[in-house]
This record gives sequence, C-alpha cells and structure tokens, in this order.
Amino acid sequence: MTPPPSGPVCAGASQYATYPTNTAYPSFTSYVRARGPVLLRTARSLTANPCDAEDLLQTALAKTFVAWERIEDHRALDGYVRRALLNTRTSQWRKRKVDEFACDELPEPAGLPESDPAERQVLHDAMWRAVMKLPDRQRAMVVLRYYEDLSEAQTAEVLGVSVGTVKSAVSRALGKLREDPELTPVR
Repeated sequence: MTPPPSGPVCAGASQYATYPTNTAYPSFTSYVRARGPVLLRTARSLTANPCDAEDLLQTALAKTFVAWERIEDHRALDGYVRRALLNTRTSQWRKRKVDEFACDELPEPAGLPESDPAERQVLHDAMWRAVMKLPDRQRAMVVLRYYEDLSEAQTAEVLGVSVGTVKSAVSRALGKLREDPELTPVR
C-alpha cells in the first residue's frame, strides 16, 4: 500500500492513495483508493478551485456509493463517476445565483464623473474626420460594420465581396485610424 501524498491543499486531500489502475474492485473503498487521484484530476478540470473539486468529487462518490450494488459492470465505474461529476457540476452551475459573483474590484467604481457632452462631440467629430480620410472602399466597410452595426457577412453581402475581404480591409482601416494624428490625444 502506498502512503497518501503529503501536503494536502484542502481538508481531505490526503485520503487518496495511488494504486494500480487495472485491479478489480471488490469494494467501494478499494475503488476509491485506487481511482481517487485520477478522478480528483477530472474534478479539478471542472472547477477553478481545488477545494471545490474535492467537494465535487465527494458528492459524485456519494452518488456512486448509493448506486454501488446496482452497477453491474465495475469496469465502467470511471465513466459512471465522471458522468456523476459532470451532472453534479452542471447542477451546481445552474443553481448558482446569477446576481452573486466574487471579484477583486467593483466593475463600475462609484463616483466616476460623467463625460462632458462637448468633449464627446469633439471626439465624435475627430473620429468622423478620420473615417472620412479613409479610401472609399475601406470607409464603406467601416461605416457598415461599426456605424450601421452589420456583421462581416452582411457587410460582404451588401458590398458584393467575400467575408475575408471585409475582414482584411476593416483591419487595415482600423490600423490607419489608430495611426491618425488627430486621434492620438484621445488615447
């Protein structure tokens, strides 16, 4: 028997030992000991937090324990547990509250001053002058894509060109706009 790995990150992380993967599993305990590390890696790939992964695996193993006697083919246990992991994770994801999430800082800091309408108009005018300097074809594509809010495919259809042509021409046009000296102070 191999001793459990040292230095657990979370409570319960040391309960899994490494065993050969091709042994028969006469009991649930022997299965968990043999396949625990592999299943824990699968659980970690489904969650961002190692402790959440262990909780997820424990829940999936509890479901497997309840169904242990009904599982006829013990060679398919990994698939059963992986399905339980996926289903449990999906259920957790669906049940989470959408309005609650952790973040390091507020997405909109309070007290930001509203931009001055005059400054916005100056920016708008400068942008429009820069767009007007573009060659006709590039200008048409930029206007359709960003002012008329058409997709690349719709723009291509309107102008009778390929989607690739729209992508490359718009990319070149945006590069020219980035280089426009009139827009430099805005950045």
